[in-house]
Amino acid sequence: MTQTIKKTLRDSAAMRWTALLLLALAMFCSYIFMDILSPIKDLMQETRGWDSTAFGTMQGSETFLNVFIFFLIFAGIILDKMGVRFTAVLSGIVMLIGAIIKWYAVADAFKGSGLETWFTNNLNYIPGFDELGVSPFYKGMPASAKVAAVGFMIFGCGVEMAGITVSRGIVKWFKGREMALAMGSEMALARLGVATCMIFSPMFAKLGGSVDVSRSVAFGVVLLMIALIMFIVYFFMDKKLDAQTGEAEEKDDPFKISDIGKILSSGGFWLVALLCVLYYSAIFPFQKYAVNMLQCNLTLTEPAADSFWASPTVTIVQYVIMLIVAAAGFASNFMKQKGAKYGLLAISILALVVYCYMGYMRQSAEAIFAVFPLLAVLITPILGNYVDHKGKAASMLVLGSLLLIACHLTFAFVLPMFKGSDIGGIIIAYLTILVLGSSFSLVPASLWPSVPKLVDQKIIGSAYALIFWIQNIGLWLFPLLIGKVLDKTNEGVTDPTKLDYTWPLIMLACLGIAALLLGLLLKVVDKKNKLGLEEPNIKPEETPAEA
Repeated sequence: MTQTIKKTLRDSAAMRWTALLLLALAMFCSYIFMDILSPIKDLMQETRGWDSTAFGTMQGSETFLNVFIFFLIFAGIILDKMGVRFTAVLSGIVMLIGAIIKWYAVADAFKGSGLETWFTNNLNYIPGFDELGVSPFYKGMPASAKVAAVGFMIFGCGVEMAGITVSRGIVKWFKGREMALAMGSEMALARLGVATCMIFSPMFAKLGGSVDVSRSVAFGVVLLMIALIMFIVYFFMDKKLDAQTGEAEEKDDPFKISDIGKILSSGGFWLVALLCVLYYSAIFPFQKYAVNMLQCNLTLTEPAADSFWASPTVTIVQYVIMLIVAAAGFASNFMKQKGAKYGLLAISILALVVYCYMGYMRQSAEAIFAVFPLLAVLITPILGNYVDHKGKAASMLVLGSLLLIACHLTFAFVLPMFKGSDIGGIIIAYLTILVLGSSFSLVPASLWPSVPKLVDQKIIGSAYALIFWIQNIGLWLFPLLIGKVLDKTNEGVTDPTKLDYTWPLIMLACLGIAALLLGLLLKVVDKKNKLGLEEPNIKPEETPAEA
């Protein structure tokens, strides 16, 4: 009698992709909040008195506790000891608490409060941190920016904990299967949060003809409540999986200090970690300033207030079209029939053209930058599938670095040449933003799935935490540096839409150059030490049978 092989949720493609969807939707909501103030930098200066230094200091505070209090290391330990589902729910709760504090900081209720007075008079000098030049506050920093920074620090602990947890959860559900495709797909969906933020944050801030930046933050708070619900649903789904396998929740061996030593002794790990910090530092901090950069380098004329192009309705319509671009482009990757595949691809491209036309008619820098993740959504599954079956992860990182350099230099030198040419400037902006977004998609499809090849399975949570901690150093430093460089190179400029972004963009391009050199070195080390980074994730004999 043939023994029946017991099937689990993980063996069902539908169930494991449902688990992925829950995790991706939670990260989608967190990505929206992460950049909720980015498209309204000019409004923050006009209504709250935040100059570029205050704005950059607040934005960089997101990663302060992760870097200097080593919270991310503790998060990795929590993940290794407590498991994926506990850490996922905990991260959702921490994100929500931080978001609520940030919302209060920019709300009208904060103005004139005793808390505003206290923050104005205090936290102007932090012993030790000030001497090192890494304080999250400074004398003269608006009280609302200080409190927002406190909330953003707490949110940052939660979102980075969520990041390593989601990565570990995907490894748990997809190891030996289509892991690179899963990680790439998760990040593609999550990055739609960037586009959603760029479109809706300004709309809520200007709703009803009056400017109130707290409405934008409140929108993000509601979405983080939804993210927490997603994590709770995942909690029960993950628990059922462990019940089916007859195992306790997948926890690792007790954490030992020696585990960190094992991770740090890997040369391949260090190259991947440094690539990560350089690459992400050239992208995430840029996102926080990108809309303002476009406002400064494009000739934009606001449409008449009573026209369709200035109404909230056009925002909704454009967002729906954006979703069509993303959904059709993403789904085309999974169609086996050529007619269906190319039909969906044609719909996606046509919708993208319509979206870009609407962005031009709206004369909106926010709507223009919102195309950032759309090409990534289309090609990330292609790249992930390629890495799963063909390999070449290290080569993709090199290609991504080249595209990164080209895009930042285009923003620095080519785009300003089209100032005064409304159509030419917007076309250059659209093309460069789309290419930058596509270069970004190379990272989740190639870098993150490479980590399990570099460290032991039992300490992978700690490995992801260390990479995220190193990455967070850049995410703390570069928003702050961009703000300081902007203020230094634009002394006397009071109009937030007249700033010169040349030097900050050159600085970001230099990060791309350093990433390129490390990527080339990684290829050499991979070939010499046979790390397997250029090899496929799925070997022919490992292809799983689908339920």
